[in-house]
Amino acid sequence: MKIKRALISVSDKTGIIDLAKALHEAGVEIVSTGGTMKALKAAGIPVLYVSDVTGFPEIMDGRVKTLNPYIHGGILAVRDNPEHQKAMQEHHITGIDLVVVNLYPFKQTIAKPNVSLNEAIENIDIGGPAMIRAAAKNFKYVTVVVNPDHYAEIAAMLKKGEVPDDFRMKLAQEAFKHTAEYDDCIQNYLLQKMEK
Repeated sequence: MKIKRALISVSDKTGIIDLAKALHEAGVEIVSTGGTMKALKAAGIPVLYVSDVTGFPEIMDGRVKTLNPYIHGGILAVRDNPEHQKAMQEHHITGIDLVVVNLYPFKQTIAKPNVSLNEAIENIDIGGPAMIRAAAKNFKYVTVVVNPDHYAEIAAMLKKGEVPDDFRMKLAQEAFKHTAEYDDCIQNYLLQKMEK
């Protein structure tokens, strides 16, 4: 699948500027959230703010920003399903072909000495796993990247025109593994808290 629009929302910004530059050079429109958007803009990369796509501001201290049909419809649409295409047209939803997301640093947060339960809870990512899982589910049409180690490969594939099917499936498997490990870390932390 050719990548026309990408959504980038990362806590770990390692390598993200280089990837975004490669995306921009390949003519890909980039949509992004708060901190990532600021980093991309500071690097001179054109970026569309997620709130401009959703028509809704980031609210509740950033807890709600990407949980929106304009985002998830764009990710989950089955591109060759006429009903999905019709819904996209009726609701003015643009497809999202690449999702580059890594999650709030929950594991690193709880590793800090004397971290409060409240701080730990605020580092439980909700929108990130939802986007990752949506993109991974729809890997036939969407490329999902949760590991910065793949950025150079993705940039190289963009130059060739598209990301191969088997590589998209590999990335989807990695994405589900990533969210499963993330949730497992959270449930273990809460279990430990309950046992005290």
